[in-house]
Amino acid sequence: MEEHREAGKESKPSSMSVDLQGDSSLQVEISDAVSERDKVKFTVQTKSCVPHFAQTEFSVVRHHEEFIWLHNAYVENEEYAGLIREDFQLCPSLEQIPPAPPRPDFEASREKLQKLGEGDSSITREEFAKMKEELEAEYLAIFKKTVAMHEVFLQRLAAHPTLRRDHNFFVFLEYGQDLSVRGKNRKELLGGFLRNIVKSADEALITGMSGLKEVDDFFEHERTFLLEYHTRIRDACLRADRVMHSHKCLADDYIPISAALSSLGTQEVNQLKTSFLKLAELFERLRKLEGRVASDEDLKLSDMLRYYVRDSQAAKDLLYRRLRALADYENANKALDKARTRNREVRTAESHQQLCCQRFERLSDSAKQELMDFRSRRVSSFRKNLMELAELELKHAKASTLLLRNTLVILKGDP
Repeated sequence: MEEHREAGKESKPSSMSVDLQGDSSLQVEISDAVSERDKVKFTVQTKSCVPHFAQTEFSVVRHHEEFIWLHNAYVENEEYAGLIREDFQLCPSLEQIPPAPPRPDFEASREKLQKLGEGDSSITREEFAKMKEELEAEYLAIFKKTVAMHEVFLQRLAAHPTLRRDHNFFVFLEYGQDLSVRGKNRKELLGGFLRNIVKSADEALITGMSGLKEVDDFFEHERTFLLEYHTRIRDACLRADRVMHSHKCLADDYIPISAALSSLGTQEVNQLKTSFLKLAELFERLRKLEGRVASDEDLKLSDMLRYYVRDSQAAKDLLYRRLRALADYENANKALDKARTRNREVRTAESHQQLCCQRFERLSDSAKQELMDFRSRRVSSFRKNLMELAELELKHAKASTLLLRNTLVILKGDP
């Protein structure tokens, strides 16, 4: 598990199914990935007929930090202020800035395997082999999911009619050398944390002490809805993670049971031997079924809920930016009235007032469209993923029922 290579799109499942619409003039994929102890190297391959590029097909090797650099370049660009986005994790959508892919994290799987390798006299060789197989499968699943999410991040950018023309995106895809980017240091991380605190306090002041009232019923309704929705979707995500974890624990618990029954089957004779061996096989197959259930719930439910935790927070941040623009506009109106009363710097005040008005109107128009898209997209995504999850749950339940029924028939038929 020190190094793993991933190649081929078929084995890179995305956590959520996303329809990527756009022309084929810019196609991006991760054709290969290598996992090392402290990093993952992604080979990003591009095919394009866009005149900006010198070649029609080329590839570069990128690290996770370079994906984060690209993500931050979009977030910090004021031109995209009217899109649903947030400072650290953004919601994925063709109509908005896609999320930063998660940092590869294989430490938990490595630690489990290391502890397993240190030896435990209480487990048999067969249990050890099964546990090692499970941990290696878990490591591989995390790796494939990480690669897939990095690839989808790039493909969403490539499919977006505006974001795909960003200069930093061109540099990321074409520049053949290391981008020499670095992660945020402690000072910068602390600064980001403090900015979030200031933003929260600022929002409270804007909507509270200043007496600023929403001028549009649509945005007032959306704000009320999002505050409640974000809390509920976050709670649902935590509960879904606990359910998924319970299925994983149940699958792990089947390993020693199967091993114990198999051991008994090798010692018993005649009547009980077949029964014990058959029960051992039953628990082994139930273990695999529970593992599939946990995996499906993670991909179709937990990932979807995590996505909408970020999505709803990003939508709330968009409403905050619009409300901040409204406050600036009203302050500009007051400053203009004061300038006219004093008959001093009237032109400067008028120019500033016009700029604030234009920014507020531009943000309002963009935000309204974004929130309407968010509403329809949310309904469509929930329906699709929940239907797929229900179909998978039924499939696994039928397989489990059939397995138990066949085992009972065999056991009853034994003399």
